[in-house]
Amino acid sequence: MKHIWPMAALAALAMPATAHAQAAAEGNTAPPPVVTVSGSATIASDYRFRGVSQSDRQMAVQGGITVAHESGLYVGTWASNLAGWGTFGGSNMELDLIGGYKAKLADNATLDVGLTWYVYPGGADKTDFAEHYAKLTGTAGPATLTAGVAYAPKQQATGRWYNSGADAAAGIYNRPGAKDDNLYLWGDGAVGVAGTPLTAKAHVGHSWGQDGLGPNATAVSPTGSYWDWSLGADATYRNLTLNLSYVDTDISRRGAAYLQPSFSKGQDGTGSIAGSTVLASLTAAF
Repeated sequence: MKHIWPMAALAALAMPATAHAQAAAEGNTAPPPVVTVSGSATIASDYRFRGVSQSDRQMAVQGGITVAHESGLYVGTWASNLAGWGTFGGSNMELDLIGGYKAKLADNATLDVGLTWYVYPGGADKTDFAEHYAKLTGTAGPATLTAGVAYAPKQQATGRWYNSGADAAAGIYNRPGAKDDNLYLWGDGAVGVAGTPLTAKAHVGHSWGQDGLGPNATAVSPTGSYWDWSLGADATYRNLTLNLSYVDTDISRRGAAYLQPSFSKGQDGTGSIAGSTVLASLTAAF
């Protein structure tokens, strides 16, 4: 390969200027790269995972990067800070390791399947867990619709280890080693507003499965079966996107109080980390 590039450069220099002009006139462009790298960095007023605050309703700094191959295979990582009082252990950070495959089914339809490994660096043993996902995305004019499913098979991280929030706060395992699975179905919609940088967005999701806190007082579906939804809009300028969204769940205040020792900095039970909120975020893509 070291000898090919100099030869190619000499050949290009030897081509007549008219050939270059003809190529430009015909609109010839370089082929797409075999491997692409993309990423983003976000500042958010709260980190909501399926409607539940993971940062105790406080600001979160997040970022991710994805490396994709032209075949459709990709790997990536994404991270965010969590509630700061120490329940998650270690650095109080979520680190997602992602691998998948994206297939183009039609000009306006894409299927994306993969696996996310949720890691809490430095946290307690058995807190990390794996979740399979699949999502189908279609476009029609300015509208984009996505239907998705995520399934975490039975594992200790998604089992219910505590009978109550008080037990979780005291670090008393009622059922250590318990395993459970979790299923999450969701739908997203986005519609661009013609002539503006605005995109209206909507989301609805439903969780089934894990009905309590797992090891180190974490949870995917913290109260079992529940709904979450959001309505909002993006405003985009170049590589910057500002989002404002209304986020809510149907988790009761009593159910949210069960989570308080695990997802909040204190254990006073004030406020609801699963209640309605207006979420603001600013994302820079690269």
